[in-house]
Amino acid sequence: MKPGCAAGPPGNEWTAESARCRKTMSTGELRTSVMLSAWLLLRAVTGFSGDGTAVWAKSPPPSPVNQSQLFLYDTFPENFLWGVGTGAFQVEGSWRQDGKGPSIWDQFVRTHLTTLNGTQASSDSYLFLEKDVSALEFLGVSFYHFSISWPRLFPDGVVAVANAQGLRYYNALLDHLVLRNIAPVVTLYHWDLPWALQEHYGGWKNESIVELFNDYATYCFQMFGDRVKYWITIHNPYLVAWHGYGTGVHAPGEKGSAAAVYTVGHNLLKAHSKVWQNYDQNFRPHQKGWLSITLGSHWIEPNRSENTEDVLRCQQSVVSVLGWFANPVHGDGDYPEAMKTQLPSSLPLFSDAEKRAVKGSADFFAFSFGPNNFKPPNTMARMGQNVSLHLRDVLNWIKLEYGNPQIFITENGWFTDSHVKTEDTTAIYMMKNFLNQVLQAIRFDGVRVFGYTAWSLLDGFEWQDAYDTRRGLFYVDFDSKDKERTPKTSAQYYKQIIRENGFLRSESTPAAQGQFPCDFSWGVTDSVLKPESVASSPQFNDPHLYLWNVSGNRLLHRVDGVRLKTRPAQCTDFVSIKKQLEMLTRMKVTHYRFALDWASILPAGNLATVNRPALRYYRCVASEGLKANISPMVTLYYPTHARLGLPAPLLQGGGWLNAATALAFRDYAGLCFRELGDLVKVWITINEPNRLSDVYNRTSNDTYRAAHNLLLAHARAWRLYDRLYRPSQRGAVSLSLHSDWVEPANPFAESHRQAAERFLQFEIAWFAEPVFKTGDYPAAMREHLASKRRQGLSGSALPRFSAEERRLVRGAADFYALNHFTTRLVMPQRLQGSGYEADRDVQFLQDVTCLSSPTRLAVMPGGVRKVLRWVREHYGDLDVYITANGIDDSALENDGLRKHYLERYVQEALKAYQIDKIKIKGYYAFKLTEEKAKPRFGFFTPDFKAKSSTRLYSKLSSSNGFPADNSSSRCGPAPGSPECAACVFLAQRKPLIFFVCCFFFTLALLLSIAIYHKRKKRKCWKAKKIQHIPLKTGHKRVQS
Repeated sequence: MKPGCAAGPPGNEWTAESARCRKTMSTGELRTSVMLSAWLLLRAVTGFSGDGTAVWAKSPPPSPVNQSQLFLYDTFPENFLWGVGTGAFQVEGSWRQDGKGPSIWDQFVRTHLTTLNGTQASSDSYLFLEKDVSALEFLGVSFYHFSISWPRLFPDGVVAVANAQGLRYYNALLDHLVLRNIAPVVTLYHWDLPWALQEHYGGWKNESIVELFNDYATYCFQMFGDRVKYWITIHNPYLVAWHGYGTGVHAPGEKGSAAAVYTVGHNLLKAHSKVWQNYDQNFRPHQKGWLSITLGSHWIEPNRSENTEDVLRCQQSVVSVLGWFANPVHGDGDYPEAMKTQLPSSLPLFSDAEKRAVKGSADFFAFSFGPNNFKPPNTMARMGQNVSLHLRDVLNWIKLEYGNPQIFITENGWFTDSHVKTEDTTAIYMMKNFLNQVLQAIRFDGVRVFGYTAWSLLDGFEWQDAYDTRRGLFYVDFDSKDKERTPKTSAQYYKQIIRENGFLRSESTPAAQGQFPCDFSWGVTDSVLKPESVASSPQFNDPHLYLWNVSGNRLLHRVDGVRLKTRPAQCTDFVSIKKQLEMLTRMKVTHYRFALDWASILPAGNLATVNRPALRYYRCVASEGLKANISPMVTLYYPTHARLGLPAPLLQGGGWLNAATALAFRDYAGLCFRELGDLVKVWITINEPNRLSDVYNRTSNDTYRAAHNLLLAHARAWRLYDRLYRPSQRGAVSLSLHSDWVEPANPFAESHRQAAERFLQFEIAWFAEPVFKTGDYPAAMREHLASKRRQGLSGSALPRFSAEERRLVRGAADFYALNHFTTRLVMPQRLQGSGYEADRDVQFLQDVTCLSSPTRLAVMPGGVRKVLRWVREHYGDLDVYITANGIDDSALENDGLRKHYLERYVQEALKAYQIDKIKIKGYYAFKLTEEKAKPRFGFFTPDFKAKSSTRLYSKLSSSNGFPADNSSSRCGPAPGSPECAACVFLAQRKPLIFFVCCFFFTLALLLSIAIYHKRKKRKCWKAKKIQHIPLKTGHKRVQS
């Protein structure tokens, strides 16, 4: 796609112009285009002022938790301006009353939006001025940005005698604002050109409008300038030209040529500069105000940030919209070079005098970033790239292109559907996102934003969308007589932002320093361990002899007929166990949680066939861990959505829909208790039974029936252990529940708080209430389902426990075990159908401002502390194990997101222990190793390579938390029993002492051998000497 010929045209004549451009581009023009691209690239590389491309060319942050990219909790600068805005045509109403003349939008509604009955159904701000002012007082804003209706003051557009009623209204509005210390920010033209000027002159296509607009502005300065310090000449001239005279989407609805569109833009710029010069010379000296023009834009991201062509297309896209007007006003006084190259026959020329007049004709950069800049989507200059709502990047682009001007955001916000009344939750999160990006731009990037305008104060007429969307902070029933302004939840949120001047942390508790109890379990969790039937390291129990063909194919060849003596198989023969121990030791954990494979141990589903090698493998895992001081926590049953994990005969018999499966589970549990119980002190019967709704989801009654049998299975296993094995084994048994926390998506709506509590009842209390409290399902759950049945919305019903089953289930746990991964935002959504998810009547909302993982798990550490408090509040002061806590991180080595997650979640667990006095007994990070082709939750890769998070977790576990600097461990020797200094020395120098002992022993041995041989040699020499001594006659030689 060639530069200059890529933009999608709004009309047929534009298509012809674009085609002509493609056909007639000469070699010289092509060379010019290439030179332009090289020039833009040079600017991107060198980083000079005017270098907007640097926004896209920036390198990605080294870590997903780069502080400059995270949600920023901070305040805006002191004296930051907070305001709200409206457009006259959108909210005033009364378009035929008190002498007001028609505007081009009145005519457009009549001719193009024929389904509307005029524009009477509005907020009627003209009639209810006091209600608007009360709404402003509710918010606590420092300014109100509104526009003056040109045809309300001058019905035919020509400045003569002003309409007295219109003049009275604007004077009254200004007086009310000044009285309440709310600064007025006034726009002279927000698209409602008097129809007479369109009819007689052709509107903004005619240069005569420039003088008429200056006359109108002069009158406004004279009448209102004593009370107005901020003036805006024209609101978003790009949309006036592009949609008003090009696409025909806006009034006056013309679908003109490219030349017509750029002529309109040219006249708008000349009108603005003339008014600015007028104000600067004639009114500024005594009124001391500031004046600018509001420029709007979309934003766009390259398909490939490393690709120069894509970056240049993004630059071209923004230049063609924002740069079209910003470059003459805030730049060099002329259109961007790229536009002049692309549109040589369509773009008008500025004279030298006009360039001097328009250059610098703004006292600040007024900027609009809202939905109108992105609609309709098919008219946007995408250039084949991706549309984005990243306000921070647009602000940085303005900073780089135009020398870091002062920026006043004069319009920002989003929209909701027309049926949304006061619970506009989406609007809250859009505002949160936009505002935090502004704060980041100020604090991290040095962008000089000094004011923010939330759009809009009231629901009103939304241009081509009419009344199909709403943008107000206050809800207005257009069909009502009194048009009351009811604050939406977004108004309450904005009020809070203004009051706090930014974003304050809801959690005021600072980071805790301290340690967990000395018997705290630091563990890591793994899923099902597949047992090995034979040793994977058979060299010690293979009786055959092998020859190694070293010089040939280097293979081992068995020697037939030779059998060697072997030793019995040992646990160390399993290479997989060695690997596990190496990883666990490296992490310095005290506990290892793993799951058994029911289907492998009992392939027939009953005790008739027991896989003894599988049981032996699991004994080896546990016993070898204990040798390394790593205790096992064993899960009997670990189902997943992908694999239910039942023996095939039980699965074929209906699985958990069959009550017999619960009895089979009891037998299986008894076998495991008997065979492994001497090694295992902490058991989990079933992992996350409250998540099996993902499998048994044909109907809700299937879900509840399967859950019922799971509860009975757990209870029977617990009772069996309590009766037969606890006296000798002294262990503890529970089940592990998925216990993510939920927050109301809209904290200002009671219905959202109810939805959050309802979700917790369906998600956690569903299993926790029978076990830890009543022996029956939560009353709130039963009542909600009964209510839905009465309304005909669901046929779901919870099973009933018999009296015996209630006694069986109640109290069948020794501690509360929870798997916690994230916090979710829920909102109410009335759903129809007999399904578990539909029964809850909730839907989830993703907060885009929150740090999250590749699988969209939000990092909200405070959730774990809140769920712990919720559990204690509902079920008493229980012992608690966090049996799984972790996040997926796509990094294969430096998993910064996981490190960030672990440190903060463990910190919240410590607060729960220290401050809330919750009896946390252990923390188990999830998980040891990751699986291929699945989200990367592991500390180790599938080929056992350690990630950097292992070092962080080993530090946490060895420190037992977050000890204060220079503090000694509380888990050292007991007071009154001072350690022996020699013992400490010996313990710390074991390897050295062993080496020294070996060295001296070897030295002594060598010396002994040397002395022995020396003496022996000496004796031999003496014996030889004796042989040569002569004897006296008659003497015999005696041999010794």
